[in-house]
Amino acid sequence: MRLTVFWERMAEHFGAGYAETFARDHVMSELDGRTVQEALATGWDAKDVWRVVCQVMDVPGERR
Repeated sequence: MRLTVFWERMAEHFGAGYAETFARDHVMSELDGRTVQEALATGWDAKDVWRVVCQVMDVPGERR
């Protein structure tokens, strides 16, 4: 998954403004205690990060 697609999906689910805040501030144990931005910066694949976000935030199946 390209990063542009990842951020589009984040914005679709959370809203453009909150997606950035969530990515910066929400620490998830499933990302080894990192935020979305930290996980991406340390080399996590965007698709894997999106899967974690979907799982943790109960994103509906049609948006996954």
